[in-house]
Amino acid sequence: MKYLCLVYSEEERLHSLPDSPADAECQAYAESVAGSGRMLAAEALEPVSSATTVRMRGGKVTITDGPFAETKEQLAGFYLLDAQNLDEALEVAAGIPAARVGSVEVRPIRQLRV
Repeated sequence: MKYLCLVYSEEERLHSLPDSPADAECQAYAESVAGSGRMLAAEALEPVSSATTVRMRGGKVTITDGPFAETKEQLAGFYLLDAQNLDEALEVAAGIPAARVGSVEVRPIRQLRV
């Protein structure tokens, strides 16, 4: 089953906290998950200031700069996993270095029939 691990952190503080992971640690962890065969994809995102939000309301498109909502934590990246079950996905998520200074939301992927 596929699971998406969404990594959230306070962008301005991500690299300044005592438990903040270095890029090399994050890369090493991603490589270890990939080596286990459970990694389908993983990427870090550019800063939230580079985001653009698209909304469709009443047939009209609105495009705004920035994230869709004001929040303390921003989406920093993701891991797309192929895990046997939620417990295995949670085990991988717990090991994501950024979880020490932010949070990781784990969600099952709903298969679309297209």
